[in-house]
Amino acid sequence: MTEEPRPTLEAVAARAGVSRATVSRVVNGGPGVREVLAEKVRHAVDELGYVPNRAARSLVTRRHDAVAVVIAEPETRVFADPFFALQLRGISKELTSQDIQLVLLLTEGRDDHERVGRYLAGGHVDGALVFSLHLDDPLPGIIRRAGVPTVFGGRPGWPQEGGAESRASYVDCDNRGGAREAVRHLVGLGRARVAHITGALDQTSAVDRLDGFRDVLGDVDPRLIAEGDFTPAGGERAMRELLDREPELDAVFAANDLTASGALRVLRERGRRVPDDVAVVGFDDMYPVAEQTDPPLTTVRQDIEEMGRLMARMLLRGRAGEEPAAERAGVVLPTSLVRRASA
Repeated sequence: MTEEPRPTLEAVAARAGVSRATVSRVVNGGPGVREVLAEKVRHAVDELGYVPNRAARSLVTRRHDAVAVVIAEPETRVFADPFFALQLRGISKELTSQDIQLVLLLTEGRDDHERVGRYLAGGHVDGALVFSLHLDDPLPGIIRRAGVPTVFGGRPGWPQEGGAESRASYVDCDNRGGAREAVRHLVGLGRARVAHITGALDQTSAVDRLDGFRDVLGDVDPRLIAEGDFTPAGGERAMRELLDREPELDAVFAANDLTASGALRVLRERGRRVPDDVAVVGFDDMYPVAEQTDPPLTTVRQDIEEMGRLMARMLLRGRAGEEPAAERAGVVLPTSLVRRASA
């Protein structure tokens, strides 16, 4: 069966009764075409089923209609953690609404960093959305050298040349303020030995949440702080350490909901009733994690999906030149405490 030839710009021009240049301007969003002619071109495009050639279009507009999403985690972590799915959903919704493709790039080692750098520098995308960076990650420098517009998910905390950190575009939530609210809630319940399971302390979100914990409790006993890594297994390990060191603890603020889910399992194994013996508060309010723990988790809510949408929106506004560079610094979203049965 012979495949029908794809409609060309010339065919659209002939159907619409205009020049090829006019069709090109309408298809590529160029200025200077009267609305009556533009409507004829759009009608001809629909009739013929013309699909613009993206490669040719990028030569005209110098845009690729594609954005790279770079996650600095191995794929086993990305696909197991609902946080990434929620953020990607927000990003995807915003990009799809603008007919822009999402290109997902994951990094697990130095070879992956170099591959991502080559791809970004190769002119395949209009910009990059980057999140889950660690303080010693080489990606910020690699991305800077690639020269693509970038928005980060999370407050930057890595050193950059010329003090560029303060000018980096990013979207984050109020990690420190949310942590303070969580700990104040536990203290308000009359809890006297409040412990904290941190996230990975090479990430600014974990450091900010630890600082919020200390803001409320002051010079807290170091035995009441155990380092986790934002995973259920890390929460289990840290909860065992805390109970071994301080058996009389009566509350736990966990750095995220996955960490809290691991802590709840250990408390149940050790015969501690939640919240009677130990109250537990998480962070994120990730569906379905927070609602399906036993008992359902009191937690600090951040709008993860909205963070993804805002990251994409900020990048696209910058690409279109609609937002001055001075206004593209940081956006910090508010958090709120969601009370359930665990505290």
